[in-house]
Amino acid sequence: MKRYVIAGAGARGLYMFGKKLSSEEFKDQVKLVGVFDLNSIRAYEFSKECGDIPVFDDFNKMLSETKPDAVIVTTIDCYHHEYIIKAMEAGCDVISEKPMTIDADKCKAILDTEKRTGRKVRVTFNMRFMPYMQRVRELIKEGIVGDILHVNLQWKLDTQHGADYFRRWHRYLEKSGGLLVHKSTHHFDVINWWLGQQPEEVYAFGTRRFYGPTRENRGERCLTCRYKSVCEFYWDMKAGDSDGFYTRYYLGAEKEDGYFRDGCVFAEDINIYDSMSVNVKYSKGTVLTYSLIAYSPYEAWNAVISGTDGMLEVGEIYSGLGKDRPFNIIKYYNRKGEVITYEVPKADGTHGGGDDKLIRMLFIGDVEDPLGCQASSSDGAISLLIGASANISIAQKKPVLIRVG
Repeated sequence: MKRYVIAGAGARGLYMFGKKLSSEEFKDQVKLVGVFDLNSIRAYEFSKECGDIPVFDDFNKMLSETKPDAVIVTTIDCYHHEYIIKAMEAGCDVISEKPMTIDADKCKAILDTEKRTGRKVRVTFNMRFMPYMQRVRELIKEGIVGDILHVNLQWKLDTQHGADYFRRWHRYLEKSGGLLVHKSTHHFDVINWWLGQQPEEVYAFGTRRFYGPTRENRGERCLTCRYKSVCEFYWDMKAGDSDGFYTRYYLGAEKEDGYFRDGCVFAEDINIYDSMSVNVKYSKGTVLTYSLIAYSPYEAWNAVISGTDGMLEVGEIYSGLGKDRPFNIIKYYNRKGEVITYEVPKADGTHGGGDDKLIRMLFIGDVEDPLGCQASSSDGAISLLIGASANISIAQKKPVLIRVG
């Protein structure tokens, strides 16, 4: 049985790791021996839901007293590198929530420490474990489209999901790396995984025209806003909070650190983009055209993978018309004028069934991995570096070269 501690007592740490790993299913493989968070109220709430594991407000003290085999890092993104590095220097392996970190300097520090200490970092890219994404990977490996020449990927976040990034700490570029790092690292990793190539050059554009100070009638937060009765983005933290999570972990914890979860999406200090377009050139000549918006009327993604022998069209609708279809579709167009359709049944569970497979592979080891789904620090690095390079490209208005290692 291995000993684990968790750094970061937020929603991801609780639902992805804490509650699952403290359940009966993992009792013979996992022992949670500590949780660390700078907000002690949140940490104690986390502890109560995860078997009353010990709570720490000092990360180094937690490592020295609990002597874990590995550390699970689910803090705010900009602090990932601090806890990853400290954990490895203390002799621990690391499981990091994506993104591994938010910029090239922090990424290099992690990779250098991993090499120096001999410890390992694994990154939780759950999209690799979704049956739909795996089927696309299989078809590409089988050579159905030949050499891949171009990929076009469009991602649309609706105004329920997308707006929420502009309420939270994610709305600050210096904390999250923006959506091109925090969110798009998933998407870039899947493309990297499908292609099996290294990204080499990035050119990007980014704007913020929907959220931020685009209207005069705005407040500091939803809870106290004088315009709540007329704002379509008003979010009542208490309404629908069936298990009391938002009330206990955020509203009840505000008095300790002043962080509130329902910030106004039209705040003046928001500095991340809501519209993004990225071009990436890969090591074997493949070109990626990628776009992300955070204000779509419905939530969905679609991709076209074009090669010398044909083309794949893939995608999924998460909200709006078509979201309840029991299967996903892959369409293959060959050079003979034929269209072959593959239906991939949807899996139960969060993130398209990917979370449960990922957790079992990491902590039990009974999931086979013929497609190379388990992601390393190198995988984490190249995905985040596309987004980080895109941020630089937007700021400097020029292409940026990517170098890993």
